Amino acid sequence: MIYLKTEEEISLIKDSAQVLGKAHGEVATWVKPGITTKKLDIVAEEYIRDFGGIPSFKGFNKFPASLCISVNEVVVHGIPGGYVLKDGDIVSIDCGVKLNGFHSDSAYTYPVGEVSAEVMDLLSATKKSLYKGIDQAIDGQRIGDIGHSIQSFVEERGYTVVRELVGHGVGKDLHEGPEVPNYGKRGKGIRLREGMVLAIEPMINLGSKSVMQERDGWTIRTSDRKYSAHFEHTVVVRKGRPEILTTFDYIEKVTANTSLMVEVK
Repeated sequence: MIYLKTEEEISLIKDSAQVLGKAHGEVATWVKPGITTKKLDIVAEEYIRDFGGIPSFKGFNKFPASLCISVNEVVVHGIPGGYVLKDGDIVSIDCGVKLNGFHSDSAYTYPVGEVSAEVMDLLSATKKSLYKGIDQAIDGQRIGDIGHSIQSFVEERGYTVVRELVGHGVGKDLHEGPEVPNYGKRGKGIRLREGMVLAIEPMINLGSKSVMQERDGWTIRTSDRKYSAHFEHTVVVRKGRPEILTTFDYIEKVTANTSLMVEVK
């Protein structure tokens, strides 16, 4: 089902998104060589609960953690554990918060320490493609316009788009309709209407678009083991200009003037 949100409901999602943004910012202070992914998960859960929220992911279809933490060739749904971040890694941190009955969802991919220029370019292009997609989240446009904008931007730069995993509606449920692919054709798909709240989340690979699932039933990695990046915002479809409800501001206050900063080129 596709639910159009009232302004009151959008305000509640925005409240959730503020807690989410601040939780991301808290986690960002810990992203460095020598930190386990489990530690990042503990930091996020404690912060979210301290502010009255519930981690959206924990227990969702029996997922065991508050964060999806995906390192290097892992695209999404990595399970936090004993892995120790090291110089040259990249780490995607995907988080959701439920507050006052409504969810928000966002993700950010960090370079850890010194990362190659090739990989930094992947992160920058993926982040930029997110905003290209968001620009199309306007009343009267089509779902395909979002995917086309993301796909054309990254493919022109030699990257590939994961097909098996897509964005989604978000609200009272973490995953609602419609699905929001990161590829598509202009003018195709359902018509976007004001009040739709969408999680737009490009997942872009350095190598092949092919992915595989690990035996844990969650972890998705690239088949060729090349790096993958992931950025996500929760967005409201509006007339004239979309509204971004989630924020990277708290992350980027932490990462400014450090090697963790992912600039949009």
